Amino acid sequence: MAKQTKSLTLSSDFDEIQRVESFVDELQDWISFDDEIYGNVMLALSEAVTNAIVHGNKQDSDKKVHIKASQNNQKLTISIKDEGEGFDPSSLPDPLQDENLLKEGGRGVYLIEQFADEVTYSEDGTKITVRFLV
Repeated sequence: MAKQTKSLTLSSDFDEIQRVESFVDELQDWISFDDEIYGNVMLALSEAVTNAIVHGNKQDSDKKVHIKASQNNQKLTISIKDEGEGFDPSSLPDPLQDENLLKEGGRGVYLIEQFADEVTYSEDGTKITVRFLV
């Protein structure tokens, strides 16, 4: 069986984030995962897309966020790629340290890592790949 993929391209505008939910709905219809996995996918994907728009593409509406999902061997793999300069995920402060607990931002990557089964970064930090066991 050929590996199928689904994709979505967003412009770097906050209004585009609402399109993530219908994409996750489409993935659930396609793969039939349960509501707990749906919640995990929704949260991780929303955080990753928000990071790509805000931090990666600096809300430049000419830049795109590319999302691609595939399913293989009970794994849902989703990559989120921005057109920004990238970042080093190891340079992020730990959101659980006392001095960071009350900060407004800085939890996106942490949350993604809590809700996805596997997270990898590539292409100089412009691409994050999250995997879920479905």
